[in-house]
Amino acid sequence: MERCLIDRSGGNLRPADQYPEMIQGRSVFFVKPDAFDLVAAINAHMRDAKGDLHKVDRDRAQQQWKKLVDIYQQLGLKTTIMDCRIACPDMVFCANQTFPFLDASGHPAVILSNMWDETRHLEVACLAGQLEKLGVRIHSLPARQDQTLFEGMGDALWVPGRRLICGGYGFRTDRRIYETIHAITGTPIVLFELLNPRFYHLDTCLSLLDARTVLACREGFTDEGWTTLGRLFPRIIEVPLHEADAPGFACNAHCPDQQHVILQKGCEETCSVLRSYGFTPIEVETEEYIKSGGSVFCMKMQSPWNNWPQEALA
Repeated sequence: MERCLIDRSGGNLRPADQYPEMIQGRSVFFVKPDAFDLVAAINAHMRDAKGDLHKVDRDRAQQQWKKLVDIYQQLGLKTTIMDCRIACPDMVFCANQTFPFLDASGHPAVILSNMWDETRHLEVACLAGQLEKLGVRIHSLPARQDQTLFEGMGDALWVPGRRLICGGYGFRTDRRIYETIHAITGTPIVLFELLNPRFYHLDTCLSLLDARTVLACREGFTDEGWTTLGRLFPRIIEVPLHEADAPGFACNAHCPDQQHVILQKGCEETCSVLRSYGFTPIEVETEEYIKSGGSVFCMKMQSPWNNWPQEALA
């Protein structure tokens, strides 16, 4: 196996499109938003200018979630809806509880997260049970403690179509756990340190569109991280801070097919540049979820497999 890469890795770091090819799966799952609410401030976006928790319009949140699912279905992706746990108000952000991959035999598998927040960690077992019933193989990390914290695809991002992972750390994920992620997946990982609390997950300041193109907000990266990003990807669409931060959350976009980019409505500069590069922006409304610090990418999990396990589909 190629050794785990870090952001100080030197000459062995190649452009992302030079890493081995891997399918970009067509299966996406969502978690019902029935429990969604703001009950405690666990990130920098959850309070208003007065310091009070944002109020959620739960009916509007339901409508926004349904429209988002519809878009994925219209794009031809296979969508699966998971149940939520009522005691878990953030479980709708289903990019965080697991990290999906294909194991050595090519079978769908996930690594279970060790979530930073105790309440959010309760989400993991609930989702793991549902995935296991679908035939997905479950891998657990060492017992939850500081050095084993890991928040799934909030921080660990597959480069589309390539066997390469970009991994963020600093707020919710501990740098040291990536050696274990590397050992389980057999995949090289390029690490990025996060220092800005407005961008507490890597998926809030970086969206991987294809193996050559990314959306990124410079304010989310260290100088060294930004240099590393440029070595990996020749086309960085730099998102201005006023669109990357709430209420735009433009870097929490998702490109499920290396063509369509689903993102929060109103990010006009980002959409204009996307069109100039040949991408098709699809604007959606996720304002109720942005109050909680997440948008499109946080609200779904795209797996690197094309179908659920055959034994589960039989």
